[in-house]
Formats: sequence, C-alpha cells, structure tokens
Amino acid sequence: MAKISVIGSGSWGTALTWLLCNNGHELTLWSYRAEETEMYQKNHQNTDKLPGVILPDSVEYTTDLGEAYAGRDLLVLAVPSPALRNTAHKMSGLVRPGQLIVSVAKGIEENSLMTMSEIIEQEIPQADVAVLSGPSHAEEVGRGLPTAIVAGAHSRETANRVQSVFMSPVFRVYTSSDMKGIQLGAALKNVMALAAGIADGLGYGDNTKAALITRGSAELARLGGAMGIHMRTLYGLSGIGDLIVTCASLHSRNRKAGYLMGQGYTMEAAMKEVHQVVEGVYSARAGKMLAEKYHVDMPIVNEVNEVLFHGKPARDAVNELMQRDGKDEIEEWDE
Repeated sequence: MAKISVIGSGSWGTALTWLLCNNGHELTLWSYRAEETEMYQKNHQNTDKLPGVILPDSVEYTTDLGEAYAGRDLLVLAVPSPALRNTAHKMSGLVRPGQLIVSVAKGIEENSLMTMSEIIEQEIPQADVAVLSGPSHAEEVGRGLPTAIVAGAHSRETANRVQSVFMSPVFRVYTSSDMKGIQLGAALKNVMALAAGIADGLGYGDNTKAALITRGSAELARLGGAMGIHMRTLYGLSGIGDLIVTCASLHSRNRKAGYLMGQGYTMEAAMKEVHQVVEGVYSARAGKMLAEKYHVDMPIVNEVNEVLFHGKPARDAVNELMQRDGKDEIEEWDE
C-alpha cells in the first residue's frame, strides 16, 4: 500500500482517487477551493463534475498543500493544464528530493511550448516526474470499465513503479520512455476533438468524423516526425487511441465545446456551457505555433484556430479544408 495525494479534485482527479483507493492505497485529495473540500466531506463525491462516483470513507480531503505532501510516496498532479505551472511553483519548496510526481494533465504551454512534465521539472527540479495518458474518460474509469493507458518516465524503474501503483483488473497500464510523444498526442487530440465536435454540430456524419480523425492523425504524425518522436507512440494509446475516444465520445468536453460552436456558440459561450476546462482551446494556439516552428502543414489545427480566435464561421472552416488543392495520401510512387 502506498500513501498517495491527488492534487486536483476535478473529474479526472476524482476518478483516479477512486481507482487508487480500490487498488488498496491510502489517498488524500487536494482542492484549492474550501467549498469543494466540504462537498467531498459531506457527499464523498464531486456532485458537480462526476456525480455517482462515490469515494470510500477512508479518503482524506484538504486544501493545505503542505498537509497533502507530508509523508507521501507519490503525488498525482491532476490540475487543468492552464493551472499546472502556478500549482507546480507553489509545490516547489514543499517537495522532497526524488519525490515521484505523476502528471495526468493534457496540454502544451502556449508561450513556452513546453509539455506538462517539462513545466514540472522546471518548477520542481528535485522531483522524479512521470506522465500517465491514454483513452480514459473519467466517467468510465470511475465506473470500473476496462481501460488501457500508458505511463511514461525517464527511467524504466520509475515507469514500472507507476505501472504497479495504477494497474488493476480494469485499468491496464503499459510503459514507455517517450514522454514527449505521449504528451504531444494527449494535447493535440483535444484540438482535433474540437474539430470533430464542430462537424457534429454542423450536422455532418460519420464520413466527416472518420476523415477528421484519420487526417488529424496524419497531422500529428507529421509534427511528431519533425520533432523526433517515435511513430509507435503516436499510433499507440496516447496518440490514435486518445484521438479516437476524444473525437467520438459524448463524455468528451472538447468534442462538446466544438459541437456547441458548430451550433453557433462563441468559444467563450461554449466553454461556459461545458462548465469544465476545455483544454483543446489552450492547446490550439500551441499546436499552431509548433507547426510553424517545425515547418509542418497542419490545416485542421489552423482552421480550428481560425474558428476559435478569429471569428471564422465553422462551416467556412470545413469548406476550406475540403476545397484545398489535391494531395497524395502516401507521398511515394513507384515510377
């Protein structure tokens, strides 16, 4: 049994707390809001973001970071990506050397183009940082539905440790050394899910959805290749796996926000309606900046940015994608 604190009490933090408790570990769940901690103490669930996932009586709740870290074997950093740097900065002076921190946020920081693990390592250089990602909606993990995910770390020892802590009969964990690749797929699939949701909101069908998923994976592969990322990662759980589930599922907040924008909502109104952090909005600009930095063509990412930040009508963005010049799908011909 390990002593674990989950830092961040949204839907994903709640689901992972439930999972880890069922794995026999001792859990503390941290929230930055006192009223949220009171809600957990009273109801043992997040009645707002993940109703019905009841946490065991053994879980402790706190708003005190120092209390959350004291004597912990492992910290799970589950705050939304826009809040990660600030939270990591606050944690820095409290984290002991070699402390294992598992990042489960999905995003790329816009200004620095750093991954979540790179931000943590910059703010908390004494920590041993790992990542956990893959097709894993909180609503299903919290119900104990079979899920497969990947743990990334700098060393096999750390990856195996994360695997052993999270692995269960309903939660299968693979390991990988490609931390950057895992996180690139995790961030950019949210941008593609916005595009898929927009298409759904416009009333388009399965053909459109399939085209967006496959061409989105091609954009991700082009960027990953330019960045030196393993293709096996991008076609694995944290790449194509997460892309499929986020673009297709009704649980996906990114797809839902895109759907609302396809229905005519502004970005701001859609985010308010979803009532959770829509991380694809924050990753869209970073994705465009990465494409420009590495000179990679990413038309879906570009059009999502146009809709989000420049007021382009969603239908016009789809038309723009469809009416581009003809391209080869495979750029090699046997002459």
